[in-house]
Amino acid sequence: MSVTDRYSTLSDLPRHLPVFPLQGCIILPRSTLPLNIFEPRYLEMIDNALAGERLIGIVQPHGKNDDEESPVDRRSPLRTTGCVGRITSFSETEDARLLITLAGIARFDIVQEVSTDKPYRMCEVSYERYASDLIHGYGQDAVDWQKLLSTLKTYLSTRQMSADWDSIERSPAELLVNTLSVISPYGPEEKQALLEASTLKERSEVLMALAQMEMASTDDDSSSTLQ
Repeated sequence: MSVTDRYSTLSDLPRHLPVFPLQGCIILPRSTLPLNIFEPRYLEMIDNALAGERLIGIVQPHGKNDDEESPVDRRSPLRTTGCVGRITSFSETEDARLLITLAGIARFDIVQEVSTDKPYRMCEVSYERYASDLIHGYGQDAVDWQKLLSTLKTYLSTRQMSADWDSIERSPAELLVNTLSVISPYGPEEKQALLEASTLKERSEVLMALAQMEMASTDDDSSSTLQ
């Protein structure tokens, strides 16, 4: 039983969450996300989470300044959809940073932000639209596995990158699609599209389309250079 399997029903998840706004960063069910925590407000958030349910929400800010990783202004708008994760490991560095790993559990919609005397932001959230996120492997049989592997191989080959293909080919489709979505090098809009994809099949198709567009763009740039 994995650490996220303890959340079997929506009632197992809190309606009020501390949220960590991070530009260009998402987490998805049963994927993992390492984070380096150094700002005082978020160090306090993690300390409080570790003393409680170990749950925090990851959500992207919704602003014009894409260079600002985590907005200081508490009035900065947030995207309406994020994902809750559980802190599964943490360590403290000599310079007082926290290195943590989150395991994704389920996506949520932000209902409203709630007032708090904490230095970080809190939101009332709803998980109703994402009840299937709690079902391990839900929808993975619909993923075009061979096309996904073929696209991934081509993508890595064009970038002269290697991979452990034995491990990849043994991975469940859900784990591969969600992990690739989390670590993908795309911008905030593309990451949000991956997060909000209604099914695992749709997410895999968005992921493949993004990879194909990037490869086509690279090919066009190479052709222009050679002419």
